Amino acid sequence: MQNLEDLCVHTIRTLSMDAVQKANSGHPGMPMGMADAAFVLFTKHLNFNPQNPSWFNRDRFILSAGHGSMLLYSLLHLTGYDLSLDDIKSFRQWGSITPGHPEVGHTPGVETTTGPLGQGFANGVGFAIAEAHLAAMFNTPEHAIVDHYTYAIVSDGDLMEGVSHEAASMAGHLKLGKLVYLYDDNKISIDGATDLAFTEDVLRRFEAYGWHVQRVDGHNRTEIDRAIEHAKRVLDKPSLISCRTHIGYGSPNKQDSASSHGSPLGSEEIRLTKKNYGWDPHHEFYIPEEVKTWFSQYLEKGNKLESTWKSVLKEYQNVQPKRAEEFERIVQGKLPNNWSKSIPVFEADTKGMATRKASGLVLNAIASNISNLLGGSADLAGSNNTWIDDASVFQAGTYQGRNFHFGVREHAMGSALNGMALHGGIIPYGGTFLVFSDYCRPAIRIAALSNIPSIFIFTHDSIGLGEDGPTHQPVEHLAALRSIPNCHVWRPCDANETAASWVATMERKDGPTLLILTRQNVPTLNVTKDHSNVLKGGYILSKERGNQPDAIIMSTGSEVHIALDAQHELQEKGIDARVVSMPCIEVFRKQENHYKESVIPSSVTNRVVIEAASAFGWHEWVGQHGSIIAIDGFGASAPFEKIYLEYGLTSEAVVSAVMNKKN
Repeated sequence: MQNLEDLCVHTIRTLSMDAVQKANSGHPGMPMGMADAAFVLFTKHLNFNPQNPSWFNRDRFILSAGHGSMLLYSLLHLTGYDLSLDDIKSFRQWGSITPGHPEVGHTPGVETTTGPLGQGFANGVGFAIAEAHLAAMFNTPEHAIVDHYTYAIVSDGDLMEGVSHEAASMAGHLKLGKLVYLYDDNKISIDGATDLAFTEDVLRRFEAYGWHVQRVDGHNRTEIDRAIEHAKRVLDKPSLISCRTHIGYGSPNKQDSASSHGSPLGSEEIRLTKKNYGWDPHHEFYIPEEVKTWFSQYLEKGNKLESTWKSVLKEYQNVQPKRAEEFERIVQGKLPNNWSKSIPVFEADTKGMATRKASGLVLNAIASNISNLLGGSADLAGSNNTWIDDASVFQAGTYQGRNFHFGVREHAMGSALNGMALHGGIIPYGGTFLVFSDYCRPAIRIAALSNIPSIFIFTHDSIGLGEDGPTHQPVEHLAALRSIPNCHVWRPCDANETAASWVATMERKDGPTLLILTRQNVPTLNVTKDHSNVLKGGYILSKERGNQPDAIIMSTGSEVHIALDAQHELQEKGIDARVVSMPCIEVFRKQENHYKESVIPSSVTNRVVIEAASAFGWHEWVGQHGSIIAIDGFGASAPFEKIYLEYGLTSEAVVSAVMNKKN
């Protein structure tokens, strides 16, 4: 006779096996192996409310090993989330809420989108940063209104990926003690045994990062329970608990083998495995009544946990009304009234300033009115202009700080930003050079896919950074980033367009925004003061003199002033050109057709684009007969004026292109 806990754990395993088999696709081995550890975590430690998955003070759980998604789906169903048995039977099918890897916003109870290994690990660090910051900002000795843990299940694959090394180093440095990870140490990867490529001492590595480490039998629920309890008491170090498990646990022929990792077990092997569990081998998607009854307690428990917290919050509101009002605002994700009132308006100036400098001024103006805007850069604060002048530094012991030193960890920085944003209550930003957006790209893609409003500040945006040379001069990056669906890429032409770009960034809630900024000075224009035009993504910057343009010159960023020079030269030659600034192609593309037609009339086929980047993507706007003045190489080391000249990024080149089409 099996005890009730065994029945519960075997139910998790068999639901996972059956769902993968029915889909004829998926990863059964990890859910079978980690069922004991996940059961202990969910039933003895994790604070959550299935009837309100977004309750703010819940513990966060991340399945970084997202390929084992059926482990999470089984637990969400059993503990009472709005995920039915029919949903589990629809695993990996079109239109289901049980996709192959967990997706935030798609399935109740899923905190972040995982699957690309290491991303969830680093997201968890962001969650823990957010919890630590908000606790430091709002808690009092009498009222802990922000007080929860971040847990994750991580795999060998997560720990091999470079992003986890960066994130683990950062978490250890910051002493994020309310971060607890369970490591599925099953010794198996897709190619076979992990020792084919992974032989380091993981626990010693994490000790060196400053983590608290433990090792347990991953199938001994008593050991797991004690280890988690111990980890929760260590508040000055993040914790890693190595759970030695058997992948495909209980399968007579596939336990401890790579064949149970990424493929269904097969009907005969499932029959034999269920028999090993003491299960009726003919039952599919079977949940014993006593298991249903036992798990039903979590609906009441969750409501009680949230109700208790609301009582504490109500007392807090009575004694700290102003702080409580601010807390309510940030939890709801609202901006304060008149948040943009301090944004500077920049007067016309032929010398102008670098847009990175303008961004820093605007950032500080916004930060003075939005207390939960915080971030930093990857060891480039002075270059990226990401420092909030009147704020302290976020470090262990000063978690109320708003300035981050992410270190040279662009990959982890991007993923941590996503975690902070998903946690809620924080508007995070991170900066580096545009050429290093390559290191952030996986996090940017996940943010776009998951509608996460993370903010990325990328400076030194072109060959205009000059002497550092081609290793630091981005060429293909704008095109690559613009190709990501739901990603807004703003490349402002001057200080006022930069201010407008920040307005658009702060108001966006459904995906990431990237600010692409210059190192070199660019002229400040009068016309760009009108944010309403800029916020459309593309607009007429300088109109033709007559009723219809002879040509249209389109540009972004530091090349817009070249387009304006070309317009003047063309006018002297009797050609009436229009200049269109396109600071955000993605936003312009979303405008009504009549507006886009008014800016770029289809009747005008003489179109020229100039941008100090790859031409890829611009053909959409220049059409079949247009010209693109761009870069098809990798830059060079020289003063930026010389590089622009040598690469033909000049007003003379624009004039020539227009004249050639005219003739």
